[in-house]
Amino acid sequence: MKTIHILFCSVGRRCELLKDFRASLGDAVRMIVTDHSIFAPALHFADAGYQVPLITDEDYIPTILEICRTERIDAITTLIDPEIMILAKNRERFEELGVTVLAPYTETAKLCFDKYEMYRFLSDKGIATTRTWGTIRDFRADYDAGKIAFPVFAKPRRGSGSVGAGRIESLSELEAAFARDPSLIAQELMTGKDMDADVYVDTVSHEAAAIFAKEKISTVIGGANKTISVKDDVLFSFVQEAVRVFRFNGPLDMDLFYRDGRYYLSEVNPRFGGAYLHAFGAGVDFPKLIYRNVIEKKANDPQIGAYDEDVVMMMYDSVVITRKSDIEAGLKHL
Repeated sequence: MKTIHILFCSVGRRCELLKDFRASLGDAVRMIVTDHSIFAPALHFADAGYQVPLITDEDYIPTILEICRTERIDAITTLIDPEIMILAKNRERFEELGVTVLAPYTETAKLCFDKYEMYRFLSDKGIATTRTWGTIRDFRADYDAGKIAFPVFAKPRRGSGSVGAGRIESLSELEAAFARDPSLIAQELMTGKDMDADVYVDTVSHEAAAIFAKEKISTVIGGANKTISVKDDVLFSFVQEAVRVFRFNGPLDMDLFYRDGRYYLSEVNPRFGGAYLHAFGAGVDFPKLIYRNVIEKKANDPQIGAYDEDVVMMMYDSVVITRKSDIEAGLKHL
């Protein structure tokens, strides 16, 4: 079985994800990881690790390309949202080296990182989504017309990890929030079930090859930490319909709401979601799908809802204990 060489950029704390890749592919995967910090714990679960410049540094992409050459990389992905666009914009440079970029195409990457433009795009495409306002003036007009009532939800137009997001109880409070940060958006406060879907978009067929849906039981900053698996053909059809209006390529995480018998798409993070661990634990094996696409150059047979209901994930923290000198000795250098 041929070995796939995968580069995980900005690997941070994603130790369990690397362990899942090893559990899935065994010796048929060589995992190379990068991070700006030598104290990224996931460095210790890879076959090779590199300390690299910040993603904003002009030397960043040249460094990543050189790692791809040195390590004979077959596929690359990132585990942080701000880097998705960087990979998308440099797709051709990676493909010239024979590297599959497991990230969306540029126009889709832009939409996923701009929540207001995502709202406008989904509305134009007829995909049910959370009502969103990009300015306090537009919100006030609908509020005065009786089209929206408080409470609402405010959050940054761009960014990730729910940083700066919060419930707003009154117009004066919302006006003050926009005055402090004009880049905010206001959204209808969604009630009902808070849902999530891990989706693998096949890099050959460009269709959703696997969907794993779960209801959030508990969330912390950055995402869900307790979830339970759900199966619903209506949800699966909704996700497949939404995927087709974008240009995704590889793994992604969808935030959804279910209210009054209807699903609404809230956000898309086009990378491995933090709670993909639940999907893998329930038997939804994205690493094998990646292997078939990248190494075998074949499309995957759809595996929509190929898991059991009522499988629960309860996330917890763990640690790496080591010496700084051992960390430094273990890093590879170009």
